[in-house]
Amino acid sequence: MYIYNGHSLSTGHGVAPVSAEVIDLGGATASLCFEQTGANPVRPHMVLFNASHTHAVLSFVASGHVAIFDAATRAPVACLRSSPGADGARQAHAAVPAPDDSYILVANQNGKLLERIATDYAAGTFVWDHDAKLNLATCVAPSGDPCQFPDIRPDNAPICPIIDAGGAYGFITLRGGGMFVVDPAATPIQIVGEYDVTAVNGNGCGGVEAGGSMFINSGGGTAANLDQFDVYRFPLAGYAPTNAVNTPPPQVVFTDGSPDRDAHGMLLTNRRRNVWVLDRIQGVAEVFDVATNAHVGTVDLKGPLSSDPAPDLMARSPSGNRIFVTLRGPTPLSGDPHASVGSTPGVGVIHVTGGGTDGKLKRISPITNTDAGGVERADPHAIQVRLL
Repeated sequence: MYIYNGHSLSTGHGVAPVSAEVIDLGGATASLCFEQTGANPVRPHMVLFNASHTHAVLSFVASGHVAIFDAATRAPVACLRSSPGADGARQAHAAVPAPDDSYILVANQNGKLLERIATDYAAGTFVWDHDAKLNLATCVAPSGDPCQFPDIRPDNAPICPIIDAGGAYGFITLRGGGMFVVDPAATPIQIVGEYDVTAVNGNGCGGVEAGGSMFINSGGGTAANLDQFDVYRFPLAGYAPTNAVNTPPPQVVFTDGSPDRDAHGMLLTNRRRNVWVLDRIQGVAEVFDVATNAHVGTVDLKGPLSSDPAPDLMARSPSGNRIFVTLRGPTPLSGDPHASVGSTPGVGVIHVTGGGTDGKLKRISPITNTDAGGVERADPHAIQVRLL
């Protein structure tokens, strides 16, 4: 895990390394995980901060671990492992802290479970709430339909839970298409909105709240669904188990199912006027106006710094004039290589212009990890800005 000084990363231009504090997750973190779960953590994937930014939450997609760090000292303070689910599989694709810091919502991807960790950051206690678990492979939706079923929701691997700012709803994207809206604090977690594949395409991994709505995307990047770029807008009210399927209906902000498209990371610009959605294959960000849903621009990140940046996830500087983006490597560890291969692994710095409608890739700080055979293994994925 690389930790950069924000000012140092924001300045300068070109391809130039920036000094970073590097945490070897094979050290104290692995030791703690083995001590507390009996297994080593494998493949760090997503990192998020709790609401007060006192702790970082890191999910390990291959092994199903969730490690929690004291953000100031960088020390791991707890490590938990998700439950075995479908066919004994368990993963932690994303672990999302609640806006009130009372829990962490965990997408156990191949296990097809939605799980919850009860959290008390001040006391340093983190415990699985096993009674909260929702089995997305075997549950029955409020309509009476199976949660997972061909032509309805064929593959209910949860990808990225997105929790609204008030904590009322969790929007759960699914690998095979369709979506659930849940009450994430209920015990067990309760489905309050169900969407099938006719309403929401699969594999979304982006969501931002803006303009009284939740913007959610769907993408490609899996062997079963190589290409897709959709952006939907869901209301933040009107959900109930008694609703009909696909109700309330989302607005389709943008859709493109043509070859070589892959919507992934999303970000809300400063002053909350525009939503950016990355396309890993095209190496661009599509920009949408929050007030009107209009597509207002395409920011091309390809150029003299990188011919194939493969931008994955983003975080905004406090001033709003910089966006930091992870750029994938030539040997991707997650996602189909069709979408995830990049030529310049590292952290990109985008100078934002046009009031959030445009920008330019000004700097890349490379990250490298070459193995004994000379193969570049670096594959940056998660990125967050911590506010001090």
